[in-house]
Amino acid sequence: MHNFLSWASSQPERVVLTQAETGEGHTAGKIARRVRQLAQWLAGQGLQAEDTIAVVLENRVEIVELVLGAREAGLYAAVISTHLTPAEVRYIVEDSGARMVLVSARTWPLAQEACAALALPCFSVDADVQGAPFLETALQLAAGQPPVDLSRRPLGRDLLYSSGTTGRPKGIRKPLFGAEYRDRIDPEVAMMQRIMQFDEHMVYLSPAPLYHAAPLRYTVRALDSGGSAVIMRGFDAEQSLAWIERYGVTHSQWVPTMLTRMLKLPEATRQRYDLGTHKIAIHAAAPCPVPLKQAMLDWWGDILLEYYAGSEGCGTTLITSGEWRRKPGSVGRAITGVLHIVDDDGQEVAPGNIGRIYFENGGRFVYLNDEAKTREAMDARGWATYGDIGYVDEDGYLFLSDRRADLILSGGVNVYPQEIENALQAHPAVEEVAVVGAPHEDFGEQPVAVVVLKPGAQPDADLARAILASAAPQLSRVKWPQRMVFESRLPRLETGKLLRRVLKERFRTEPLAGYDLRAPASSGAGSGSA
Repeated sequence: MHNFLSWASSQPERVVLTQAETGEGHTAGKIARRVRQLAQWLAGQGLQAEDTIAVVLENRVEIVELVLGAREAGLYAAVISTHLTPAEVRYIVEDSGARMVLVSARTWPLAQEACAALALPCFSVDADVQGAPFLETALQLAAGQPPVDLSRRPLGRDLLYSSGTTGRPKGIRKPLFGAEYRDRIDPEVAMMQRIMQFDEHMVYLSPAPLYHAAPLRYTVRALDSGGSAVIMRGFDAEQSLAWIERYGVTHSQWVPTMLTRMLKLPEATRQRYDLGTHKIAIHAAAPCPVPLKQAMLDWWGDILLEYYAGSEGCGTTLITSGEWRRKPGSVGRAITGVLHIVDDDGQEVAPGNIGRIYFENGGRFVYLNDEAKTREAMDARGWATYGDIGYVDEDGYLFLSDRRADLILSGGVNVYPQEIENALQAHPAVEEVAVVGAPHEDFGEQPVAVVVLKPGAQPDADLARAILASAAPQLSRVKWPQRMVFESRLPRLETGKLLRRVLKERFRTEPLAGYDLRAPASSGAGSGSA
């Protein structure tokens, strides 16, 4: 089995894509016909191999059809977030070099500025969208045209943009697979089949936006493996459990924020649904606190697979539930690329020492239109990094510390926020926590903890000191947060990634609120929660 089109015609009546909320199912035969039709139409519009189309759609089946159609036509498909502003969408459309934009009635207002300013053709998957011709009509008009020979074109792939947590998003462009891969299996799909049990029996639940790398790629790889996928319009904790039961879901993928929300459901609600078909629950995208993962293992059993990777695909680690129980907090050992931990001088360090994480021979990529950023991600040996910091133990298991940009330099000492967060998280009143560096006139920066409390906990100075006291034995004094601010929530992307820069920028421009943890308890210091 090479890819979706190689098997779909032999099982045309099998339902392979389902919209969770409506139950509308799409068969392999229907999707395959649509993919071939789209590929021919795109090529007939004059798009050549390695050209790009931009897709701006809410979570719906048409995203998968368009990405597969672009792949068949040898094109890049830039799937763009629907949470951006029109100006941000225009930036990505222009930066990607897209020659066409595909929208829906809902997303047309986001893309209209880009299409007009860049004079690009724009088609809507919905009828009656003024200014964007109906894609179905365009396909029907082109149906009588002579077919384009696509057999010698490379296989296209996605062109996704970074989330922009530290600046403007960058397109991550990976080389296309040559035409010979039309008769071979994608090595990445083969790895999923070998390690994550992707096969013709799987039903994959995608609760996250398809404009992110993992949800899109895992959905496509499920189809390539002969399986099926269920697409949710948006994440809902209880509905996710309901869909697992209703559709017989075998595989799923989550970010820690989703796991937290499901765990917050009442016990009776969590036990209401039969999750007996569920055998592989994959999670990544953000660090998973040890207590959270332990609670999920207690609930779902040892079906969790955690990986560390990025859209760049320069290397991957993976850890099973059994391994994690022996190595709590680890994200596993390398399964693609050779893992290296490197110091500031570029020298590889011994196990147990913190440094920048690099992968050797993990996969090629460039940041589109940004040679400087691409060079920053590579060292002189060609090893590549996502920019994260961590260490490996004697057994080769990777433990993440932080991103380089999140490092706090306090009095000349490197302070790693995640280490502090892990210690604070253990307090029973803490729901989640972020530690960032705030300006300090003597030390340059000082650690500040922003804490979200569990329901029922009351924020005050005594609780702030109690949380610090519980963490203090695990931290050297320089790592103790100097202030604690209580918030109702942390700023995050929908993927669950913490937007530390939002907190940093706030603390740079506003007086520090919260509780001064350096002051003695009797002083009454602290100004309350921010």
